[in-house]
Order: sequence, then structure tokens, then C-alpha cells
Amino acid sequence: MWMLPLRYEEPVYRPPSEAESLILQVTLGCSWNRCAFCEMYTGKRFRPRPEAEVLAEIRAVGARLGPVRRVFLADGDAFVLSTRRLLAILEAIRTHIGGVQRVSAYAMPRQILRRPREELAALREAGLRLLYVGVESGDDEVLARIRKGETRDSTIQGLRRAREAGIAVSVMIINGLAGRALSQRHAVASAEVLNAVQPEYAAVLTLMHPLGDARFRAAFGPGYEPLDLMGSLREMETLIAHTALERTIFRSDHASNRLVLKGVLGRDRERLLAEVRLAMARPQALLRPEWTRAL
Repeated sequence: MWMLPLRYEEPVYRPPSEAESLILQVTLGCSWNRCAFCEMYTGKRFRPRPEAEVLAEIRAVGARLGPVRRVFLADGDAFVLSTRRLLAILEAIRTHIGGVQRVSAYAMPRQILRRPREELAALREAGLRLLYVGVESGDDEVLARIRKGETRDSTIQGLRRAREAGIAVSVMIINGLAGRALSQRHAVASAEVLNAVQPEYAAVLTLMHPLGDARFRAAFGPGYEPLDLMGSLREMETLIAHTALERTIFRSDHASNRLVLKGVLGRDRERLLAEVRLAMARPQALLRPEWTRAL
């Protein structure tokens, strides 16, 4: 990381594809912070960083740094900021940091839906080109059990609204989230959401509990049985098999996943399915060692 005048409050998370991006921490934590599966910000109280402090940091970084292609606005809920405030941040980036082609952030569907289309278009024009959205599941029962605070319909509507404004979306689905009993419907419903939205990017992560699963089980309710390896691969197979996507770039290269898949759904679906089925037949040869997996 460059030696820059940036102040971070740890932990700082970003999507895998933002590994080379300049990370600007404009909010701290997550304003929702109730999802049963997520431990990212449980130890951090949500609050926006002072606007003057963020703008001063952007100016200082611009004075020290050459051209930057990509900027990611952290933490987990930067899109909760008002449109006025986001526009001020985007304008400062455009004015003081050269070469920026894309600004991105995490967002929740309801934070997209609360904005008029004109405001979303203005954010896009100011440089916000990509939103990362945790869909997690397309099934309403699963969403309720994990305390996501979204529904299938709100998710589809929010993602469509962003795309209509010219903002690309990268969506995440969580493998194993629904356990054994709801695995099939979780996979099928998640594929249906992808089909309805046609996102630019889709990624699969695998459910993990670094701090233990007691919190997740308490929220999910009785009857939760985690997927074993074969169940996880079957769920991935079901998800991919039910997609009807045209140009969505698909990845399962997150560190939580056992099987790494990369392709364009619509062109590579049959190849990806063949890779999943081969992994089911030869798991020890094709899967990541368990000790390498992490969030």
C-alpha cells in the first residue's frame, strides 16, 4: 500500500476485484449490521466520517499520488450517505485525483430505491460506476431468517433501478446460506433473481463462521443443518444450471470458496457446470485445501 495520508479504522474490507484500488473510508461500519451471517462490522459502531475530514483527505492524497484508475468507497455502507454528500465526495475525487475511471461502493437495495432516478443518474455522471450488492439469496424465507432486511422484490427493483441509471452492479450470492433443507429453493430462487436483473457481475461466496455459528443459528431458527462438501457443490450446480444470463461475468474466486470458477454466464455455462461436476467426482484434485479458505 502506498504511504499516503490516509487514516483507516480497522478492520477494512473491500471486494477481491478492488485489490489494486485506492480505498477511501468515508463511513465506518454498517448502518444495518444485523445480518445473521455477517461478522465484518460487529465490533464497529456505524458512523459517517466527518465530511470535511474526508474531503481534506482526498485533497491530500491527490497532492501526493499520481493517476489512480479505481477508487473504492468504504466501509460496508457508504451508499447510505446522502446524495449531496456523495456528490461532494465524487466531485473532490474528480478534481483532485487524476486518472480515475471508476468509483465503486457497497450498497443495499433499499438505499438504491430511496433515491429518485435523477439522483442515481447524477451520481453516475459524477463518477460512481459500480455498486456491490449482497443479494445473498433470492428466497424470501431465507432472507427473513438471516435478517437481511430485504425481500426478493426489493432486491430486484433496487438492482434494476441502478442499472437503468447506468450504474453497473456486482451481486453476491452465499453458497450454503440456507442449510440442507432449503438448499434447492435457495439456489433456484437466487438464479431467478440473477435472471431478472442480468447484472454485469455475479459472485458466489461460501458461508463461513470464523467466530462460531451460535449467532447465525439463533437467528436462522431450528432445523438448520450446514451443507457438507457435496451439498455445497450440488447447490452451486443447481444455481448455475438455472441461470439464463446473457453477458454476466461470473466468479467464485473469493477466498471462502472451495472451487474456483470463472466465466461469462451465457457463453460458458456448460463449461462451468462440467467443472462443478468434475469437482464432485474428484474433489481432492480440484478443490482448495481447507486451510487456505478465509473471509
